[in-house]
Amino acid sequence: MKTITFDLSNAHQHGAAFFDYLALRKHFFVDTLNWQIPHNAEVEMDQYDNPMARYALVLDDGGRVLAGARAMSTAAQWGDHTYMLKDAMTGKLSSIPGDLIPDLIESPEVWECTRLVISPEVKSMRMRTRCLDSIVEGLIGMARDEGANTLISLSNLWLLRALKRLGYGAELLGAPYRNDEDGHKYAVMAIAARHKVTTAREGQAAA
Repeated sequence: MKTITFDLSNAHQHGAAFFDYLALRKHFFVDTLNWQIPHNAEVEMDQYDNPMARYALVLDDGGRVLAGARAMSTAAQWGDHTYMLKDAMTGKLSSIPGDLIPDLIESPEVWECTRLVISPEVKSMRMRTRCLDSIVEGLIGMARDEGANTLISLSNLWLLRALKRLGYGAELLGAPYRNDEDGHKYAVMAIAARHKVTTAREGQAAA
């Protein structure tokens, strides 16, 4: 299992991984959760998959995409769009409430993470946890390289608990809300863009 990170300028270096990640997103967000978001029969792709976006994917030894996520600076802008949460707060996205956090965030030091997905073929909780940990470490590495110190995400509440168990010290930035499309509870959460210190015991458990 390995983690790859890239943007649109070098996605081609990883073969079909980016396309396969978009297909995995379509299976989960459209086919499973019934979100009304842009897609065709094969992939889900929206206005935030643009040159400002960064990606972290987890691949198995055969190159199959097991999990992935997208990230973007909260100072980013591409055409009429900025990042997802800001567009919601400024009335450009009717599907997301505009009052999830008290103040608008616009800083190159803060990145928004979106479209986190883990393949349904990853069955065991241990492996799903490893995938999540690898994705987060990949996102943190990219964010730190570009001067960011914080990652935020509008995500299902399970992620808050999972991040805390992994040692990332996640915290809520606003009250949760229930998504009308899938019935799940979501909230904006944040972690410091700081790599974990792995103990010998943790290293043995992950091996």
